[in-house]
Amino acid sequence: MKPPIRYRSTRAFTLVEIMLVVALIAMIAAIALPNFFRARKRAQATRILDDLRLIDGALDLYAIEHSKSAGDSAGWSDIRPYLKDNSILANSNGRDILGNLFSDGSFSVDSMPKLASASFASLSDVAPNDFWSPFAP
Repeated sequence: MKPPIRYRSTRAFTLVEIMLVVALIAMIAAIALPNFFRARKRAQATRILDDLRLIDGALDLYAIEHSKSAGDSAGWSDIRPYLKDNSILANSNGRDILGNLFSDGSFSVDSMPKLASASFASLSDVAPNDFWSPFAP
């Protein structure tokens, strides 16, 4: 008796099916990437705003502890001890996450630290002037 003949069926994706899947993935990426980049810039703006608030608090603590009056100047080395040790902000040498100096590197007691103009320009599409108030340049 002869053994039964076994047919081997081959299944594979056609080129058209593969091209459709690639086109769908490209379409989804084209929609998602701009939103991702916008969300990233918005997160950077929020981070810089939070850093400005922390610097303002550290400047107040410095002024109280050293009996400084309104208008007295302070440098980054003066307020750094009032920031959390080994935090990203404390180790930033007075620069925001975009690499620009806060308040051009000099601070004044009873004055809000200011956002760098370059940082404002690069984030102005996601964070308008009222977002930065009262830290706007």
